[in-house]
Amino acid sequence: MKSFSALPALLAVAVLSGCGADPAPSAAPATSSPAAEKAPAGTPCGEVTGLQGAKNKVVAHGKTDCAEATQVLTDYFTRLTPAEAASPQGPGPVVIGAWTCGSGPNDPVTSCSTEDERQIEATRP
Repeated sequence: MKSFSALPALLAVAVLSGCGADPAPSAAPATSSPAAEKAPAGTPCGEVTGLQGAKNKVVAHGKTDCAEATQVLTDYFTRLTPAEAASPQGPGPVVIGAWTCGSGPNDPVTSCSTEDERQIEATRP
């Protein structure tokens, strides 16, 4: 019967050895398409036409894709009135959906951001 007295101890060791083990890593989810991929911080996204036809280089930061970044900035420059553009405080703020865009006086950079900390910017050369 002495062989059965070791059985509870072996069962306890077997059960406890499973505690604290890291679960197997899961596979990363596949993206739906390259166009839907999010741009990493500081991703160049091409150019949009800004005030008085000036070309502005677009950069997306964080979880913003280039398609959204260029559309928001295109909409911003389209909606910006001459009075807003000439403001001594700088153009904006102008709300474009979830985005708020603007810049300081004579600042070559227009910045847009959301409450969930997405950011894009357009820079005049």
